[in-house]
Amino acid sequence: MSTKTVFGAARRGLTKRAGDLYHQIAKRSLMSAATHPELLRDALGRPLGQLRVSVTDRCNLRCRYCMPEEEYHWLRRSDLLTYEEIAQLADIFADAGVSKVRLTGGEPLLRHDVHRLVRLLAANGRLREIALTTNGVLLAQSAQLLREAGLTRVTVSLDTLRPERFLALTRQNLHDRVLEGIRAAGAAGFERLKIDTVVIGGLNDDEILEILEFGRSIGGEVRFIEYMDVGGATLWTPDQVIPRDEILARIERRHGAVEPLPPDGTAPAERFRLRDGTCFGIIASVTSPFCRTCDRSRLTADGMWYLCLYALAGTDLRGPLRRGASREEIAKLLAEVWTARSDRGAEQRREARTRGPLVTIENLRRDPHLEMHTRGG
Repeated sequence: MSTKTVFGAARRGLTKRAGDLYHQIAKRSLMSAATHPELLRDALGRPLGQLRVSVTDRCNLRCRYCMPEEEYHWLRRSDLLTYEEIAQLADIFADAGVSKVRLTGGEPLLRHDVHRLVRLLAANGRLREIALTTNGVLLAQSAQLLREAGLTRVTVSLDTLRPERFLALTRQNLHDRVLEGIRAAGAAGFERLKIDTVVIGGLNDDEILEILEFGRSIGGEVRFIEYMDVGGATLWTPDQVIPRDEILARIERRHGAVEPLPPDGTAPAERFRLRDGTCFGIIASVTSPFCRTCDRSRLTADGMWYLCLYALAGTDLRGPLRRGASREEIAKLLAEVWTARSDRGAEQRREARTRGPLVTIENLRRDPHLEMHTRGG
């Protein structure tokens, strides 16, 4: 099949403007397919390898560890990057060595026709992986469309298997729709489906074994995440953190010794295997940070670029893009910012003498970019 035929089939459903951009990106990708750009390195020698793109700051859940407050200040809709602008920036990031893009939110599936963005990103052959993290509520109606558009991986957040606890945790009675979305992702053919579970002491830590079994039953891989004190976690206290060692101990008491698995590139999770072959991971960002190997950065829905989940300041990319800056000018800006990067937020938080919520409610209201649901988890 010719390249023209492949691209013609893949661009179905795109607007003319998006279709033109699709072909520009695809052509540039083919021209550079045989080359391997020198990866940008930051001040600690870490490459710029992954980009997390928040497509919206809105969410249809109100999880207590992310959005516990009653009211929030939202980004202006006119400030949100268009899908074409996101694809343009992703293409420049690919020039700098980025090969993996993950779409986040808020809840990314609240953004209308997000599969169009996936299709644009899929045109870029230098992006080896296009993934999405979702709460699963809208996934059942979107999974097949996303798969056909070129999405390669899906991660679903699931913090409890109990509907009444889900309601208490999220303030929404939508647990059955999350489970339906997980089933739909499997039916759509997504391999290595991941289930992310934030473990909070006294809230859901009694479900560790149940959720692990659920992951095994659906052929997914559960990743247990230590409760982090990032922006938005205004209810965080140290005693609610169930550390990696305790999670492992509980699993081993039931299943026996687990086998550590080799690292999956620069992925944040330590992976393990049970005797029956079931694999799971633990992201120990609080007690055992992975800052020294972190190769990811975050782009908010309105174009602010953050180098660390804990960063209190970012770099505006929307402004230069909309003022007509050239690819070379934006690429130079990326290089200047990344090569100066020395962020190791989780390590610095661990070293702090006293530790509470990262940002006060007052500061979150002054700057919504500090919210985790704005910059993406």
